Amino acid sequence: MAGGGGRPRCPPGVLLGVAAVVVAAGWVRAELKEEQSIDLIGKNEVYGDIRHEVNVYVKVFANSPFLVCMDLALSQERLIDPNYSWTGPDGRILQGQSYVNLTETGKLMVMGFMVPMSGAYTCTLSHKIIETTTQEETEMVEAYKFMVYAYREADHAYQVSVRFSTTSCKLKNNDLFINILKKILNSSISHLTCHITGSSYKCHSIRTPKDGLQYELFVNFLVNPFAPGWEEVCQEFPYDCEDVTNKRVRQAAELIGKFFHRIKHVLKSEFQAVPTIQYVDNSFSMAPIDSCRPGFGRNHQTHQNCASCCVVCAPGTYSPNNEVTCQTCAGPEASTYGAKSCH
Repeated sequence: MAGGGGRPRCPPGVLLGVAAVVVAAGWVRAELKEEQSIDLIGKNEVYGDIRHEVNVYVKVFANSPFLVCMDLALSQERLIDPNYSWTGPDGRILQGQSYVNLTETGKLMVMGFMVPMSGAYTCTLSHKIIETTTQEETEMVEAYKFMVYAYREADHAYQVSVRFSTTSCKLKNNDLFINILKKILNSSISHLTCHITGSSYKCHSIRTPKDGLQYELFVNFLVNPFAPGWEEVCQEFPYDCEDVTNKRVRQAAELIGKFFHRIKHVLKSEFQAVPTIQYVDNSFSMAPIDSCRPGFGRNHQTHQNCASCCVVCAPGTYSPNNEVTCQTCAGPEASTYGAKSCH
């Protein structure tokens, strides 16, 4: 009989493996691959798996969860003379690095996670198995690999569509009305450092069975969170800038929704004469539009467990703008995470 090295079957309800873990500032949410204990996730720990690498997503500036240099089954056993050796991206030895918290039981936390910290984190665990009858020692070595990616929340904007009836597509007041509408909306959300961008309209003639030929203005615009001055506001919240920006643009979108609810009431109840241009009932609609910061993108295949995240672009890919996709380099490849160009 051997001591300190057997691997008994895990009891029911115990965590067997983690497919991916997403970490925001101060909390953890995980995509679970197999039967797991939620208590272990609450402890902010991610166990390795000798069968496959474990993907971990850490919000920029947040601390990673503790990466545990063993799987859960092994953690239930007594280990004799365990020794842990951690290496980071590019093979850097992590022992003694100022940006890591490395415990004596082999747990690793990467603190203040930044884009260049993305990559493979590998731990080698060695321990002994001692035969109880002969006292013969056998050394066991197991390796665990974690792929750790920086991510940001997507930046939100809101696409608004609305219609107004008019007496003619050639009416000069059509342009004036749209300009005034834009000024009013900008004024109502300026305190949130949000503004209206991409405003446009088209006039169409519409034949209806009951009312004959009518004319309508189809208006579209974007509620954008990056009005002049947003950088100064962002400096007050450098670590959660996109969270604050998204909160402000959501508030701006709500104000605009209330505005169109009021304009409908005003045009119906308070105008003595029917105005030349009037709101079309139930024509207001609003849809969120997401974008990622340069160097980040979404990939539903590669990062299925963080599909809504803007994940750092992997080496060989780049994102130069605020779109949501990391592009593949055609020429000289970007060799770092978070590249904004291939050069």
